[in-house]
Amino acid sequence: MKLDWTAGNRIEVLENGEEYYPRVFAAIAAARREVVIETFILFDDPVGRQLHAVLLEVARRGVQVDLTVDGYGSPDLSDEFIRALTDAGVRLHVYDPRPRLLGLRYNLVRRMHRKIVVIDGELAFIGGINFSEDHLIASGPMSKQDYAVQVQGPVVRQMHGFVHEVLAPVRHALLQWVRHGFRRPVKIQPPAPSVLPPVGSAQAVLVTRDNERHTNDIERCYRTAIRTARREVVIANAYFFPGYRLLRELRRAARRGVAVHLILQGEPDMAIVRIGARMLYHSLVKDGVHVHEYCKRPLHGKVAVVDGEWATVGSSNLDPLSLSLNLEANLLIRDRDFAADLRQRLQRLIDNECTEMSREALPKRTMWRYLGSALAFHLLRHFPSWAEVLPRSGKFVRSFIGRRQVDVHPEALHQADR
Repeated sequence: MKLDWTAGNRIEVLENGEEYYPRVFAAIAAARREVVIETFILFDDPVGRQLHAVLLEVARRGVQVDLTVDGYGSPDLSDEFIRALTDAGVRLHVYDPRPRLLGLRYNLVRRMHRKIVVIDGELAFIGGINFSEDHLIASGPMSKQDYAVQVQGPVVRQMHGFVHEVLAPVRHALLQWVRHGFRRPVKIQPPAPSVLPPVGSAQAVLVTRDNERHTNDIERCYRTAIRTARREVVIANAYFFPGYRLLRELRRAARRGVAVHLILQGEPDMAIVRIGARMLYHSLVKDGVHVHEYCKRPLHGKVAVVDGEWATVGSSNLDPLSLSLNLEANLLIRDRDFAADLRQRLQRLIDNECTEMSREALPKRTMWRYLGSALAFHLLRHFPSWAEVLPRSGKFVRSFIGRRQVDVHPEALHQADR
């Protein structure tokens, strides 16, 4: 896999909603031409209503706004919430919307899990932070610890191209709609990408995961970074149940003397997350991997630093859903200053808010635990091939444009997975 690294970028870590939301909302408010947003979760809560208000403001003054949410992650947006956006000119796209079955959401697999914002083709944000109040520490003890980045420089052109490639089938449907006279003309073509001069020292590249051509790109980048590490690997990841090959690289790195630190959930928002991860602890710790459980509140981050110079921030967890099923996006970064900042923030968690799972602290390995670990091992080893049988068809995007809806069906949506 050849990566299109782009030099000359300025990339800044944003930790939690307190740092992220003010930057994003101010950037949107200053938009001149267009705003494109992809988010797994958008709630009608104080944060969601802030986003709602700023999008209404810029759309009403003529900025082209495309907002894509996931049908599973954002299932409860009211008609009033949606109508206000579309009346102002916002194009709202819902990936795979489904009615509840007996009150339950059943469209769990192959979600649109990305979190990307691109403004005027010149400024971008990417990470793990959704638009919901639970990313603010002030929301309470279940608030999430998370990270995103603000991106300026030539790599934004990659991100701008990607979000518009994803929107291409929707634009095609809109074009057909306009040609058949369903409504007044709308802007169809995306704005031309800007020529972006170098603004910093960071090299960066956007890496995505889909279910067509890029099925394991993010995992392969992780494995390559771990395999070539010389001194240290630090990974903070919320949902940790990675593939067999990634686990093998972590253990091999630790055995050859690399300091491998994993920051995982100790106070998870879902109990099964810790149960799954703990099945792997014995083999990891035995080979010298340092496992730290973050115990202050739920961890939602998806970041890593290797050898103080390579880093990644994005939406991809290290679990079967993210690595084998969901649509994801991570930014890879080569920059010592950026890596030092992110590494320092992770060290603060290790020093002040984590418990290390030493061999002595681990539960005694009973027969039942041994069998559970063996089962987990074989599940991880074969999951990518098993995932192929899980539902793939039936995904579609429902776009709300003005007072009408346009459904873009699977035969067109294969473009969004490329």
